[in-house]
Parts: sequence; structure tokens; C-alpha cells
Amino acid sequence: MFPLKLDRPLVVFDIESTGISPRKDRIIELAAIKVMPDGQEIEKCWLLNPTIPIPPETTKIHGITNEIVKDCPTFREKAREIYAFFDGCDVSGFNADRFDIPCIEEEFARCGLNFGSSIRRHVDVQRIYHRKEPRDLTAAVRFYLDRDHTGAHGAEADTRATLEVLKAQLNRYHDLPQTTAEMDEFLAPHDPMNADRNGYLRWVDGELTVNFGKKKGESLKKLLLNEPNYLRWIVKGDFDTEVRAIVRDLLENGKLPPRPVSPGVGASAKRV
Repeated sequence: MFPLKLDRPLVVFDIESTGISPRKDRIIELAAIKVMPDGQEIEKCWLLNPTIPIPPETTKIHGITNEIVKDCPTFREKAREIYAFFDGCDVSGFNADRFDIPCIEEEFARCGLNFGSSIRRHVDVQRIYHRKEPRDLTAAVRFYLDRDHTGAHGAEADTRATLEVLKAQLNRYHDLPQTTAEMDEFLAPHDPMNADRNGYLRWVDGELTVNFGKKKGESLKKLLLNEPNYLRWIVKGDFDTEVRAIVRDLLENGKLPPRPVSPGVGASAKRV
């Protein structure tokens, strides 16, 4: 049995991309292992044509050239298949919260599909590692598995190594949470007053406000009336898909997400 109690499947995945910007770059390779609640593992790997050139400096990292992927399907062509594989699952990866999840979320958004990151539980293996032994994936493999990480920067090798490290972490640290929901809260505690997972938009005194930069604390409704261009800047900017979707809905439809019901509804804004 898998050492973390699962009440729904957990997809451990890794991507290789054309660069480091989730908004601008594209996925080239996507490898995923779906761990079922009974411990069964289902593996999939997609090699994709990113539809944009792969920079030489990126090829030097993962070894995937434009020639290799020129006849491969695009993400759009495989979107429904990939979406079905992830459907109803929680997600895990190494540094997935900062890169892999935003990347796949952007790819799905371009295809008109909502990945729904905020309703999935996240088990970022890097966060466990940094909580316990701050380093990178290669060092994690050496520390937890007592071997070298051969095939580093290949999506399949990195995905398999990430899953093995996760199992080793759960077996080593008996004080770690034993369910996916508890692990998600342990690694990235949720604040009900945040409208998005990372807290860029926050409910304060019943108003949805900006929680970053020079407009921090300002109401989105007031910005819609007085400075709509600022909201348009957010929609066009390098923000999470979830943040841009909330602001776009306000601009286009005058709608905001439901206000949370919590004793802390009047709490002051926290720093992002």
C-alpha cells in the first residue's frame, strides 16, 4: 500500500518545457504516474510539439530538440486525453506548486479547459524536502534513496525519482500527515480569506481586495469604477490563471466569487 492514505488518486508528474515562464512557455514532455487509493500505479508520458521554437539553452538541459518533436502531437491535440488522466485527482511533483502546476494550468486554459488547481490537494515533494532536508531533486535521491539520480532533467526519470523520494519521505518521517488533505494543509496552509491559492486577492471587511504591490488593500470593485486599466493589466500580466480568471470575470461580467463565511472576514490583509 502507498504510505500516504489516499481518498482519491494522486497524480505525480513532471514536465519539460521551452523555458521557465508558465505563462509564455510551452510543455514539451509530460510524464505522470497516477497512484490509486489501493496503491496501483498507472504511468503515462506524452512528448509534445510546443508549436514554438525550443531555445538551444533549454535543449542543453533536457536534450529535446525541435527535430525530435516536430512530428509530435500538440498539447491541444492531446488536451482531452491528458485532462481525463488528471480528472478527479490530487497532484504531486517536485517544485510543482511554483512551476509544473502553473504550466499545465496555462496549457489547459489555452484549450478552454479549467484544470481546477485550487480544488485539488497539492503534495509538493520539494516542500517536504525543504521542510526536512533543504536541497534539490538530485540531492534528495542521493539522501533518501542512497543512489545517484541517473537521467536527471528527463521527465520520466524525474517523475519516477520524485515518486520514490515521496515514498521514502513518508516512511522516514512518521510525524508527517498521513492523508493527502492533511499533507496539503501542512505544506501550504490555506487561508479562507484568500480568493486564490497564493493570496494575491484577499477578502477584507467583506470586500475583495488586491493583496500585492502599490494597490495592496484596494477594493476590486472600486478599481473597476476608477482604474479599470489596472485590472486589465492583471488579466494580461504574468499572474496565476486563477487570479486572471477572477479579474476577467469582474471586468466582463461584473461578477466576483462568493464571499467566504468565516469569523475572520474582517481580518486585515496579510503580506504575500
